[in-house]
Amino acid sequence: MLKIAVIGLGDISQIHIPAIQANPNVQLVAVCDIDETKNVYDSSIQFYTDYESMLKNESLDCVHICLPHYLHYPVTKTCVEHGVNVFLEKPLGLNEQEGLELVKLEEANPNVKICVCFQNRFNETFEMLYDAVQTEKYGKVLGVKGLVTWYRPKSYYETKPWRGQMDLAGGGVMINQALHTVDLMQLLGGEIESIKGSIDQLLDYNIEVEDTATARIQFRNGATGLFFATNSNYGNSSVELQVIFEHGKLTIKDSILTRVDDEGKKERLIEDSRLPGTKFYYGASHMKLIHHFYKCIANDTNDYIHAKDALPSLTIIDAIRKSSETNKRIQMEG
Repeated sequence: MLKIAVIGLGDISQIHIPAIQANPNVQLVAVCDIDETKNVYDSSIQFYTDYESMLKNESLDCVHICLPHYLHYPVTKTCVEHGVNVFLEKPLGLNEQEGLELVKLEEANPNVKICVCFQNRFNETFEMLYDAVQTEKYGKVLGVKGLVTWYRPKSYYETKPWRGQMDLAGGGVMINQALHTVDLMQLLGGEIESIKGSIDQLLDYNIEVEDTATARIQFRNGATGLFFATNSNYGNSSVELQVIFEHGKLTIKDSILTRVDDEGKKERLIEDSRLPGTKFYYGASHMKLIHHFYKCIANDTNDYIHAKDALPSLTIIDAIRKSSETNKRIQMEG
């Protein structure tokens, strides 16, 4: 039985912990948070306020890191140096440079696994859409669109000030709310040739990070991409991910994949599994990915989401930011 621990008991840990406890082949043996009031667990789960003490005293097979962005790299590094596998909440790091450091850490420690939590890759809708792209079932991809129109109140940044600080969060809406959409778009479109982007603050929150971002992406295969994300909507609308093929278009919206054919006929293809009692945009794939990673640990296999797989999303975000700052199209390295 695998022994599991969680570092960081904020909002997202409440998705991880039920997934851990639902797996009969693992045991949650320890949790860690600097806030002692979060010790609400029974005596079978050891509570720590110092993660290095936890790593020293517990024999662990995997640690879930559910911490603010600026702690992802240093805490992952410490866990890996202790020989403990890591399930890392997104993002990989604060930016591409820090992401590269994690990739190097992964390469230097081949016997320790680092899985990045890009759970939306495991959504049933995306799996079917991605298969259509790979098999060219509807012809070649002509365009990819990703829309994230959400809202975050001022209190979102006031209760956890790190979210509004560039050096602690690495950005705003792009890295925090829309990172999954960026990741899925690059999987669907393939290698990127260039990006022209713009970032802005439409809300008067006195924060450093962007609340709105727009980008036009040119893929090397000739397809184009449109990315738009904002935290300044009235509320949280469904994320929309669309691929336009030579023969029709496929759209994921409200967790349902539909196809409109050349004649304009709309067909419902598949719907994602739901996770009752949680925010609608979390979906049910956290559990799928977590349990999949446990199997990879138990069987010593490598078909999980590696640090190197998560790096392109940070490269894209850095390019959008640089394009906005310079008002120039950014050419991506081949």
